[in-house]
Amino acid sequence: MDLALEDHSQRAGVFVLLGFLGSFAFIRMSTRLMRSPRVPWWPGSIRSNGVHVHHLVFGIALMIVVGFLTFAIMPDSPWMEVFAVLFGIGVGLTVDEFALWLYLEDVYWTKEGRSSVDVAIICALLGLLVIVVGGPFDTDGAGWEVVAGVVFHLAWGAVVLAKGKVRLAAIGFILAPIYPVAAIRLARPGSPWARRFYKPGSAKLAKAAARARRWDARRERWLDWIGGAPHLERAPRAIEPAAEEDSSRTAS
Repeated sequence: MDLALEDHSQRAGVFVLLGFLGSFAFIRMSTRLMRSPRVPWWPGSIRSNGVHVHHLVFGIALMIVVGFLTFAIMPDSPWMEVFAVLFGIGVGLTVDEFALWLYLEDVYWTKEGRSSVDVAIICALLGLLVIVVGGPFDTDGAGWEVVAGVVFHLAWGAVVLAKGKVRLAAIGFILAPIYPVAAIRLARPGSPWARRFYKPGSAKLAKAAARARRWDARRERWLDWIGGAPHLERAPRAIEPAAEEDSSRTAS
């Protein structure tokens, strides 16, 4: 694993990652201070004509502008590094509100909002692995080697996904040795693999459920430490009038 910063593309990747980590850390710190009664002087959220302007709006705008300029100008150093940092900042601001993309609701401080921190950690790990290890496939090798690499990733990745380990499947795409380890270990309860091979009431299913509970509790403690513990409940989605009328017709 050689981190050669004299390489132009690798150096740009490092700056993207630094911008991402810096902006994510800052915006998480900022949002945690906003809800703390001990720092009432910290600026609150931005509103325009009564509309809450989420920080992902600024992240998306920054990525669009910087991405367009990078492709249009193809700058050399040091502007490439400047653009890379700015792009990473935009990614950090956007990924921090991943839960908003997913639920199309402001669930930032609910249990569902933890998914933003989860995805940010995965993005940071994948970015670091790409910089240090490189891409998942060796395009400099022979054609059969590339095909073998693709088959290896797809086969092991399919097993890991079937066992309900989405995060490990994503990380293993870059760090392939994770695949066999994740595939050999017990599946998560409720996964396609568990439903197919673990009989209801079996010792294997009970062991898988106990292991999943321990892992989830440990993971949630880490997510709360990084992103802040949720304190709100997600409001139930209101039934649309048309849907409500359709359901009443069906019932009658």
